[in-house]
Formats: sequence, C-alpha cells, structure tokens
Amino acid sequence: MSEPTDRINSDKAPEPVGLYPHARRVGNLLFLSGVGPRERGTSIIPGVELNADGTVADYDIAAQCHSVFKNVRLVLEASGSSWDKLVDVTVFLTNMKDDFKTYNGIYAEYFKDNQPCRTTIEINCLPTPIAIELKCIATID
Repeated sequence: MSEPTDRINSDKAPEPVGLYPHARRVGNLLFLSGVGPRERGTSIIPGVELNADGTVADYDIAAQCHSVFKNVRLVLEASGSSWDKLVDVTVFLTNMKDDFKTYNGIYAEYFKDNQPCRTTIEINCLPTPIAIELKCIATID
C-alpha cells in the first residue's frame, strides 16, 4: 500500500498555470512542480519585456533567476520545508548558450551552503514567456 500524499499550495508563490499543486509530500520527501519567475496575482514576469503581440522583446536572465529562486523558497516555506533541505534541482533554460554563465553564477550564490544534486537542460520553450524554470525535490520533517 502506498503512503498518502499531501497536496500543498502557497498563497504567496505564483498561481500554477495548469491543474497541479505547487508541491506534493510523499513520506519525508517534497516534490515541487515546475516553478518559474512570475509574480503572484499578475501576469508580470520580472525581467521580461513583451511586444504588443505578447512575444518576448527582451529579457533579463538575472532578474528571472532571482525571482524563480524566491518563488521556490516561498513554496518550500509554505510546505514546511526550507532552502537547506533541497536535495535535487532540475533547471530548464530556454537559451543555454547566452544564459548559462549568468544563471550558474547566481545559482552559486544561492546554493553556496546547500549544494543539492543539479541537472541543467536546454529546452525549446516553456508554457509562459519565461527563460528559466526549476523542478525541485526537498526533504521535509
């Protein structure tokens, strides 16, 4: 028989763009859904400038990195976990060539003390006009 799972949603992190919770707890593991840099309650994406037709005119990967890390922290805290309990991070970038160096430097600042396993993947696009998304696993007491 499998263990019960708990769905968790933060009232501070951006709303999911589909039918899924921010996180699910299974035993002492916490699985976060993909987290992007959007701001809660708005369609604002820090560091993104859109054209009138909704396409990306320009973006600042540093601003998006800081915002996505903040949003991950909000989901962790709402779930009863914390940044230092992250054990695995999968990072999706839409432009590895141009953005990896900046992202990697900012990542090193945030994860200086806690160093979870990490995989970074370039993908064609994400569901909203963002350049980075994180998928994380953490422990929880």
